[in-house]
Amino acid sequence: MASYYYLISSLPDLRTDGEMPFSYEEFLGMCQSNVSESKYECLKNLTLSSEEGPIMKEWAASYKNLMSELNYQRSVNLGRPYLSSYDKDSVTAQVAGAALAAKNPLEAEKILLDYEFDNLDSLVGLHTFDDVYLFGYAIKLKLLERQSCFVQSKGQKEFKRLFDQVQQRVYSL
Repeated sequence: MASYYYLISSLPDLRTDGEMPFSYEEFLGMCQSNVSESKYECLKNLTLSSEEGPIMKEWAASYKNLMSELNYQRSVNLGRPYLSSYDKDSVTAQVAGAALAAKNPLEAEKILLDYEFDNLDSLVGLHTFDDVYLFGYAIKLKLLERQSCFVQSKGQKEFKRLFDQVQQRVYSL
């Protein structure tokens, strides 16, 4: 347990508007000598939909619910039926609606990331130097890792490329 105090106190705060302080691989390297082998394996195999580990079942259920709500609202917007069942939640529905109404995909991702961080904070609660905190931190790092893949300039370049293709097809008619 003493190694948890050192490990967790050495981890920098993670923020939705900040950069990743280190990669997930570096995080695993920090954890390897400080956590049990079984916890390390859980962290090593962790995904955003994993259910193994402290708070992971609750997180996975919440994450799945958010993805289902997004899919439901997208289906409704397209006039298609949504046949899957899930636990409807008014807060999740509002967040999904706000994300789908965002002016660009990057802003939508920011809305979702803020919600996911808040959700993780509530799941972790007052845990400070234990597995619950560590797994909450790991998920936040995974979320930031996902966000770091979105580069505005690349997105704009791809949009322009696709838009140019559409224009060429329209003009060739």
